[in-house]
Amino acid sequence: MELGQIVYSKAGRDSGKYFAVVELVGEDRVRIADGDARRIKKAKLKNVKHLQSDGDVLAKIAEKLKNGTQIFDAELYSALRFYNDSKE
Repeated sequence: MELGQIVYSKAGRDSGKYFAVVELVGEDRVRIADGDARRIKKAKLKNVKHLQSDGDVLAKIAEKLKNGTQIFDAELYSALRFYNDSKE
């Protein structure tokens, strides 16, 4: 897992949705957010075994996370909209 990576939740209340990794907590845990139901300030702590990734990374979001620049929820939501819309 890496910052800005797009992940699909396989388990839990949020299963079936796409999120972005906004913080690496440990070897097996990350914090995820989608900018809508799960805001960046209240990112969900999730076990990586409950997430699936196809390797896509949101480059602009990842760069901002690495530099410590503020990311707005609307920016994250808009970046993930394609993934969540394609699922429906």
